[in-house]
Amino acid sequence: MRAEQRDELAKLREALRAAAAYRPDLDRPPVVLSLPFSGSWLAVNTPARRVPSHGTHFLGQTFAIDFAAVDARRRTAIVRDWRTVLAVEPVERFLGFGQPLLAPADGRVVAVHDGEPDHAARRSPLTLTAYLLTQGSRLRRGLGAVIGNHLILALDENGPFVVLAHLRKGSPLVGPGDLVSTGQPVATCGNSGNTTQPHVHVQVMDSADPLAARGLPMAFRDYLAWPRSVDEPRQVSQGVPGHRHRIQPVQPEA
Repeated sequence: MRAEQRDELAKLREALRAAAAYRPDLDRPPVVLSLPFSGSWLAVNTPARRVPSHGTHFLGQTFAIDFAAVDARRRTAIVRDWRTVLAVEPVERFLGFGQPLLAPADGRVVAVHDGEPDHAARRSPLTLTAYLLTQGSRLRRGLGAVIGNHLILALDENGPFVVLAHLRKGSPLVGPGDLVSTGQPVATCGNSGNTTQPHVHVQVMDSADPLAARGLPMAFRDYLAWPRSVDEPRQVSQGVPGHRHRIQPVQPEA
């Protein structure tokens, strides 16, 4: 093992120990963002259900949310065939793959990681189980294998910092140092890193370094929400999407 790899693994072990001891301030006011997309998306693994939302504080994920593009029937893909049950599936059949992602706030880009492949998608229980068993090996390959292609946006000089992760390979439109405005296209949705279907992972942190970061509460402004088994949406001026709520940004009046 090279010295560089040993140092990386040592940092990962220290970050895991720090995450296990972290106790977030649940009463801290949230960082309020705009949704980083247009159209209909499903919110999954949200802090409205539990904290930490992804089962860990590691990598600043305490209050993170995953968003997958869906149709009005909450389907992430229209096509279902034998691959859906028995094998992996091409990412191109999923509604979110290649969808534009937008800056959720004004800020400055402080980091961009690209080059991770968009791997095949998985809905089959057979392939999902096998994939879960390899999570440890992905972590040992480095953060890129877990977070995938991603960008980090500083909302002020010393933070907070917003992460958009699992971007499509080659899609980032911005680079470190670039200033961005809310709603500006910055990349497209992909399936890179530790993910089973195309989606965007959004989180707010207190550091630009995910290994050192602690997750911060976040909320979103101006969206429609369809909880499960509800036909009519409710309009939310500021809130945290519920787990498996279908949401859609409210378009500003012309």
